[in-house]
Amino acid sequence: MSIEIKVPDLPESVADATIATWHKQPGDSVERDEVIVDIETDKVVLEVPAPEAGVLEAIMEDAGATVLGQQVIGKLKQGAKAGEETREKPATNGEAKAEAKSDAGDGDDLSPAVRRLVAEHNIDVSKLSGSGKGGRITKEDVEAFIKDGGKAKTADKPVAAKAEAPLVSPGERDQKRVPMTRLRKRVAERLLEAKNTTAMLTTFNEVNMKPIMELRKQYQDIFEKRHGIRLGFMSFYVKAVVESLKRFPEVNASIDGDDIVYHNYFDVSIAVSTPRGLVTPVLRDCDRLSLADIEKGIKELAIKGRDGKLTVDELSGGNFTITNGGVFGSLMSTPIINPPQSAILGMHKIQDRPMAVDGKVEILPMMYLALSYDHRLIDGRESVSFLVSIKELLEDPTRLLLDV
Repeated sequence: MSIEIKVPDLPESVADATIATWHKQPGDSVERDEVIVDIETDKVVLEVPAPEAGVLEAIMEDAGATVLGQQVIGKLKQGAKAGEETREKPATNGEAKAEAKSDAGDGDDLSPAVRRLVAEHNIDVSKLSGSGKGGRITKEDVEAFIKDGGKAKTADKPVAAKAEAPLVSPGERDQKRVPMTRLRKRVAERLLEAKNTTAMLTTFNEVNMKPIMELRKQYQDIFEKRHGIRLGFMSFYVKAVVESLKRFPEVNASIDGDDIVYHNYFDVSIAVSTPRGLVTPVLRDCDRLSLADIEKGIKELAIKGRDGKLTVDELSGGNFTITNGGVFGSLMSTPIINPPQSAILGMHKIQDRPMAVDGKVEILPMMYLALSYDHRLIDGRESVSFLVSIKELLEDPTRLLLDV
């Protein structure tokens, strides 16, 4: 019995999606609920699990194809085992059925794109060495072979040339062209939107991090033992931001047409760098969270971002964004607003610098703060005062407890 593999229902704001990676190839065994394919939208990566155990019978849409919600992209033969006869994958987009399977060794190890190249150029795949996972031959391996040996109809001569010469000769100028992911396209669109539709301005300040560093050093072990997570800087940043947002509601507001929307809740977006690009998952109701809750929430979002498991809900909303370029060594930057928000705070590298204190020079761990804001909504006085408030709260963490 064959079961159709369909694209999941896409979020309301997502029109279509792109097939990112097939984890299985036709003929591979699949367990129930095992992830078969990743589908990338402009917000999240959706994992499509196997509805039943069996063998992947056919792939109807290759990686890179644009698909819609509930579109059939493959077929699964229920209850079958690897090695049993399965139907050939139907030819799509003018693709040959790869009758050269016998010349390609174990055809189940080849992706449809690789099989198409093999069939088109009549290449003996047994002569190729794969650079993919588990020695699998990739499309790049075949393309490099063709480039090195020419599009010959017989693979004997190109194989001999490959054995004698490297794929890329010393000193050769080469380049690689890859399509931009949907997520990176969306990030690019939003960045341009922010630059073109907001009156963005950035104001700077600096903060002495010595008090917080001493506090962390004193209570780190106790905190970790009690809460099961390390005490980092981000929880202090979030707490200071929330308290400052309470004092300056304009920074926590947004513009909707000709209206100003003031939010009476504090959802903070945390910029997270992932293999697929920059995302800003949201930590909700931060005013109700303890330092430990904030640290746990940020860690959970970071892990989900790294593994591509963030949901649309976790990426939606947010009234204010914090980005910490300091983890990569950035000393100063001008962050770009995350629309429709009105401001974003950039944290940077903590670096020892000589500072004048009471007429004397002291070496202190200093960090630059950068607040980019929409001048249509936030005036200079509010923006500077907001940033000074964050500075004062970080330099004297006791203020966070006393609310002063």
